[in-house]
Amino acid sequence: MWIEERQKQLMAYLAEHPEITVRELAQKLHVSEPTVRRDLTELDARGLVQKIHGGAVLRGGMADREIPFLLRENERSIAKAQIGRMASDYIEDGMVVMLDGSSSAYHLVPYLVGKKDLIVVTSGAKTAVSLAEANIRTFSTGGQMRIHSFSYVGADAENFVRKINADILFFSCHGLDLDGTMSDRSIDEASLRQVMFAHAKKKILLCDKSKIGNRYFYNMGNLSEVDACICDVSLPEELARLLK
Repeated sequence: MWIEERQKQLMAYLAEHPEITVRELAQKLHVSEPTVRRDLTELDARGLVQKIHGGAVLRGGMADREIPFLLRENERSIAKAQIGRMASDYIEDGMVVMLDGSSSAYHLVPYLVGKKDLIVVTSGAKTAVSLAEANIRTFSTGGQMRIHSFSYVGADAENFVRKINADILFFSCHGLDLDGTMSDRSIDEASLRQVMFAHAKKKILLCDKSKIGNRYFYNMGNLSEVDACICDVSLPEELARLLK
């Protein structure tokens, strides 16, 4: 395994399991404990993790921990590509499409190629670049860019969205609990999505199976408030009942 790939996996484990130890990381990555310690030392020097006794944690507050976009982009990429393909079936020529800054929305971009006369508004910087490279008319919300996630948030982003009338919104969240609560690690991301909800005729949640049954710091609404949920597995019955 390449060092860069191993370190990305290491950070992904830290994001989901903040109390994981060096020994457990070594077992999951199939490497020695000294190798894990060297990786943690390098990541600490780069400001991405903070070494603690017996392990490490990602930099930043526990409640609003930000997982780098490069990690989220690669995590469950096959499932997210499948979700993106299914999501494209909801898009018709001439639509105004809104995408949040999630890696799930980013994986939808390749399936927009071939659609005619689309206008796409996004809060994701990498998503905006990918759309432009595909010759799709693109508007970025602007605003404050969150470090590592490459997504725009804040008052400027929200004010831009308030001027838009979108036909459809595709968004994601970090957790979808079994009572339908959609939650996120970031207050700013969740706040922007709530503004997006109010300015889109149809709201589609993109949710891979790893998010089901999880609840995070900040609530951003309930599944009963959206029009559809696209997942790489069948939704549990209690969630399926909540959809319109």
